Amino acid sequence: MTTATVSRWDRFRESFFWYSFKRDKVAIVSFAVLLLMVLAAVFAPLLAPADPYDLAQINIMNSELPPVGMSGADPAFPLGTDAQGRDLLSTILYGTRVSLMIGFGAVILQAFLGILFGLLAGYLGGKVDAILMRIADVQLSFSTLMVAIIVGAVFKASFGNLMFGEIAIYMLIFIIGVAEWPQIARTVRASVLAEKKKEYVDAAKVMGFGTRRIMFRHILPNTLSPIFVIATVQIANAIISEAALSFLGLGMPETQPSLGSLIKSGFDYIQSGSWWITLIPGLVLVVLVLVINLLGDWLRDVMNPRLYKG
Repeated sequence: MTTATVSRWDRFRESFFWYSFKRDKVAIVSFAVLLLMVLAAVFAPLLAPADPYDLAQINIMNSELPPVGMSGADPAFPLGTDAQGRDLLSTILYGTRVSLMIGFGAVILQAFLGILFGLLAGYLGGKVDAILMRIADVQLSFSTLMVAIIVGAVFKASFGNLMFGEIAIYMLIFIIGVAEWPQIARTVRASVLAEKKKEYVDAAKVMGFGTRRIMFRHILPNTLSPIFVIATVQIANAIISEAALSFLGLGMPETQPSLGSLIKSGFDYIQSGSWWITLIPGLVLVVLVLVINLLGDWLRDVMNPRLYKG
């Protein structure tokens, strides 16, 4: 490790961010659980006992086997199997990876659109501000899930079930990302309106810097703190939206497991006693969303000194 790297690590350890993190047990536990789930999802091909996408490894005769510890369980399937005979542990690992991909992808798209439109509206003002914010107001007047359902239904009807299944991940990223950008845009706009009145912006104008450079190199870095907080919470919201759309049949197909599609696939079998097909993926979804929200709350408190009580 180089001297520069050691110096940066020492500065980080001494920073307020690190100090507040190591004192907050909820944040530490939440981060540890989230890191464990992300690593398990990333290395799913190495950790999973079976590949749920490989039809050669699926035996319909193994369908609806209970988890280990129950009567009729098979040690080869620790969490049991679903109605198609797939190992539930493997489908959860792969499904968590799909849900996280959609969550992070949708938030990246939200951040791109929200930051771009928020900067333009806040810095340029006038008609640009009025048009962009009226579009955001109209979109915010509808619930995010309603917008996602409408757009998802239109896309599924246009492409058909087979084609939609092949591009479902990208379509869900697009649908959820487009449905959520106004929240980030309004936050960025409010920060830009405050920042553009400060002296460093006037100094940049006097020095002859162009509008693009002032917006992206001077104002944008000073508006990132609230964006990080919103983005963290929005990842959890995007994962929930994916699960809701999949449960309604407008998200991931059952042949491509996500946490939402796993919950939907087992819902019809609860009455027959195969509760684990829905319950176990549901618990994983709850834990995943919970730890992300807890980290988002901690980030909000740390990045806002008026709220932080540590």
